Amino acid sequence: MPETIRKAFLLKLKPDALDEYIHWHDNIWPELQAEIANQGIAEITLYQIDDTIVLVSEVSHPEAWTRLWSSDVHKRWGELMSPLMHYHEDGVIDSRELREIWHFEPGAAG
Repeated sequence: MPETIRKAFLLKLKPDALDEYIHWHDNIWPELQAEIANQGIAEITLYQIDDTIVLVSEVSHPEAWTRLWSSDVHKRWGELMSPLMHYHEDGVIDSRELREIWHFEPGAAG
């Protein structure tokens, strides 16, 4: 089994966009779900503080997120999200990757 890589990002919402952002994630497209899995993203959790989303994920490949963000289905999702979030001119989410500095799993130490 490939080693799991944890990735985390900060994403910035536009003012008053949280409710609609949650709505679309509660109703995520099946084809986007499939693409997420195809790119090796095993798990995604979103947290919110003010107008910032903290995205925490487990992936099987370091470039999984880059590949997802470059996919056709995610580009369409990006069009839907563009009124809600900040994006770069190339259509990629304006995000900052967080650097993991500590992780603990009870019982994982040998």
